[in-house]
Amino acid sequence: MRLPSNSSNKRVRDKLRFGIVGAGAIAQAHLQALERCAHARLVAVADCQLEAAERAAERMRCRSFDRFERMMEECDLDAAIVCTPPVTHPDISIRLMKNKIHVLCEKPFSIDPESARRMVAVSQEEGVKLTMASKFRYVDDVIRAKSMVASGVLGDLILFQNVFANRIDMTSRWNSVPEISGGGVLIDNGTHSVDLMRYFLGPLSEVHALEGRRGHNVRVEETVSLFVRSLSGVICNIDLSWSLAQHKDSFLDIYGTRGAICMGWKRSSHLDFAHGKWVAFGNGYSKAQAFQSQIANFCLAILGQAPLLTTTDDAIASVCIIESAYKALRQNQWITVPDSLHSVTNRKELN
Repeated sequence: MRLPSNSSNKRVRDKLRFGIVGAGAIAQAHLQALERCAHARLVAVADCQLEAAERAAERMRCRSFDRFERMMEECDLDAAIVCTPPVTHPDISIRLMKNKIHVLCEKPFSIDPESARRMVAVSQEEGVKLTMASKFRYVDDVIRAKSMVASGVLGDLILFQNVFANRIDMTSRWNSVPEISGGGVLIDNGTHSVDLMRYFLGPLSEVHALEGRRGHNVRVEETVSLFVRSLSGVICNIDLSWSLAQHKDSFLDIYGTRGAICMGWKRSSHLDFAHGKWVAFGNGYSKAQAFQSQIANFCLAILGQAPLLTTTDDAIASVCIIESAYKALRQNQWITVPDSLHSVTNRKELN
């Protein structure tokens, strides 16, 4: 294959050459996806803990580094996946992109809107692809449900419900260190939630958030109820927790005037109110399938063969909405989502 023009200085090769920065837990899912990717091969892993990079590199039969800068200098990369803690995302992503390396950055994209916008500006200046890892957009059942909603089978949408709750000990993980993570469960799991809301509903207009009791000795929120209203008037209820184990078959339910869709961990189903019967579809959530589809979409976008399913606008919006949610949490009131997230078309419609 021949790489796009913005990578013309690189030699022609059969597969895109990938590097991974950060060899922690989430990187393992990306490694598995790369093993099955027809368009890419992993050539290097970098981690400040060299032993972790070496373990991943041994599995993938590639090189290992203790600094991503050395990986950039020595490996002639086409693309990189950033799997480090959130506070490091802007610096690492920007340095990669300034070396003409396309970047898939893990969520949360950034811990503040300013750095998120700076990342996007650099991607545009350097002519490289930049996307946020947002695995739920790539789940087959979610994509099918999106098509069903768009077709109008649910009628006018009324309610969006999402639950990401599981009992997890975060006391010794970076996710519970606010200087590194940017917050707790709200920025961690909530980034998925707000991205799913925008994927199905479009722009969001206002947000409120309430924190539940903390059950562990951490400095961040463990349980949050998030309330959101979309610009189109749909009400959204989101439950996020590291402290609760909710035994619920579905993680996302959407209700309309004519029917409902429930997307589950094991299977999904659709209800048509006129017939009164739930009809199962799909196989539920598959982490492996989602990550493989995400990598495939990123590769095809680099090659100019498909648009990115998660755009830089989506990435910036996720950061801005989470920031608004934290403001609502602190002030205990509804917060308007910044108008800058709304498209020109939607602003004209409001006027």
